[in-house]
Formats: sequence, C-alpha cells, structure tokens
Amino acid sequence: MTTTPPADTASFKTGQTWNTEAYAANGRFVATLASEVVALLAPQSGEQILDLGCGDGALTEQLAATGAILTGVDASATMLEAARQRSLHSSAKFVVEQHNATALPYHEQFDAVFSNAALHWITGISGQQATLAGVHRALRSKNPQARFVAEMGGHGNIAAIRTALQAILAPFHIDAEAAAASFFPSPALYRRLLESAGFTIQSIELIPRPTPLPNGMESWLNTFRNGVLDRLNPHDRAAALADTIALLEPILRDADGNWTADYVRLRFHATLR
Repeated sequence: MTTTPPADTASFKTGQTWNTEAYAANGRFVATLASEVVALLAPQSGEQILDLGCGDGALTEQLAATGAILTGVDASATMLEAARQRSLHSSAKFVVEQHNATALPYHEQFDAVFSNAALHWITGISGQQATLAGVHRALRSKNPQARFVAEMGGHGNIAAIRTALQAILAPFHIDAEAAAASFFPSPALYRRLLESAGFTIQSIELIPRPTPLPNGMESWLNTFRNGVLDRLNPHDRAAALADTIALLEPILRDADGNWTADYVRLRFHATLR
C-alpha cells in the first residue's frame, strides 16, 4: 500500500486542504465531467494554453493530448507534484508551475486560458478581480482568437450541502460558509467582473448538474469540506459529520442508497475587448 501524501494547502486562498489520493478517489468526476467546457475551449494543435488551477493534471493531460502546448498552474505543491508525475509518465507532455491565481506572472504568453472547478476557491470580489486582471495580461492581445474559457461553481451550487453544514456547525460557533471560503457567483455578477477586467462575453450560463457520488457523501465531505470539518476536535468532527449526512440523506440519497450532490456550474467564454 502506498503511503498517503501529507495534505497540502489548497489551490488559491481558502481554508480547504488537498490530499492527492483522496482527490483521485473521490473527486475524479471533476475532470471526467468537463467534456462540454473542453469543447467550448476547442484547443488547437500548437496553441499555448494556460490551465489555471490544474490540480493533479488529469485534465491538463487531456488538453495536451490535442497537440496544444500546456502550462498548468496551481498553488498546491502536493497537487503539482502529482501533475508532474502524470506528465512524466504520459505521452502528452506538459509543464506545471506554482503560482497563486491572484498573482499570475505571465504577460501576453498564451493563446487561451482555461480553468475548470478552480475559480470558486478564490475568495471574495478583490481576489476575483486580481485573478481576472492576471488572466487578461496573460493572453496575447494581438491574437484575435485569444480567449478565456472556464467552468466554476455558480449561484446555488451544493446549496443543500452548504445549508446542512451551516446548521450542524452553528452550535460549535463555526460559520461553515466563511470557513469554506467558496465563491459561487451568479452569471450577472461574473459578467460584470469579466467586463470590468476588459473582457467581452461570448457566452455565460448557469448549468444545474446533479452529480453522482459513487463513494457517498461522507467521502465527498472529507475531501471537499475538510477545511471546515477539521476546525473541530476529532470527537466533535465525527459527530458533526454523522449529523450532516443524516440531515442530507432524505434529500440527496435515493431509495437504492445512491448519493447525488446538487451541483450548479457557471460556464463562460470570454475574449479580449
């Protein structure tokens, strides 16, 4: 059995932490359900593409297989090491670099910037503004095909799960929403942010996407809300986890015992103005 790598600080500014083995086991749907946003990107052979929030590189590898030249960027050292190992053993090579999304160092280096399931980990309006400014700088202004294509959690994302955590953790004086540090905007809000950063919106939409959780709700919570649950001592954490699952069971678990998370995605395609 391989030793579980230590949890690392999350991609971007958040209370979340990432463990590569847990993510691979319980979060692989993040990459496997990205076919539509990848189609919207329409990567072309030879294009220089930045994968913003690349995580363990599973989707970066898929993009590189098209012949595009990929650079993956993430703030998590643990995730990036997994991405490097993936690139080393893949026929689709790509490079990865460690940077915070709010401080991207690139200037007119890319034909496209892509992001999947990462932007919602950037906290607050100011963090989003800094990220979008960095993305704008990174794109080649003289390329008429330069574009920013992304999918993230949108308004109403995992609403039932968030409400349950808020209710269960309130007696412990924990604001689950603040602790999770997630940003799930409406299309109208994100349109304003993109336009203020100098982008023209080609498309932006909110997409309900009920997402099966083959490993169940407990595994999902331990993977995607560990930064919230780890604020409790082990005894209280176990109790809060059990109570959250019990509260969600009538809503998100079907008669056959299958769990589905109430995901809502915000997907957009923006170009330079």
